[in-house]
Amino acid sequence: MDKISKTKRSWNMSRIGSKNTTPEIKVRKFLFSNGFRYRLHNKELPGSPDISNKSRKIAIFVNGCFWHRHGCDKTSNPKSNVDFWEKKFNENIERDNKAYKQLKTEGWSVIIIWECEIFSRGFERKFSDIL
Repeated sequence: MDKISKTKRSWNMSRIGSKNTTPEIKVRKFLFSNGFRYRLHNKELPGSPDISNKSRKIAIFVNGCFWHRHGCDKTSNPKSNVDFWEKKFNENIERDNKAYKQLKTEGWSVIIIWECEIFSRGFERKFSDIL
């Protein structure tokens, strides 16, 4: 059972942004400081990658562990409205996989950075091939 009202929970969830999140900004600052130039949220590409470089055909997704179901300790399961959340998470995973596959088919390199990697300072090594 949820500890707060349905209205308050809905309001809280509506405040969670999908762009310019703290993890995304940390990755962008790291890349920019290392000379990697990019475009943000390119809607012309499948899945609108958070960061992309067209000339090098690199698409970077900065995924929240909760929303994209990473499986780490940040991947908790809501205890209320379970059917809704299960459907929501499955749709997110399907949409992500479809976008990754389409980008790879078009010759793009896809890099996925998880929220927990950013806060444990392990994400930098994923960029060793492109920097």
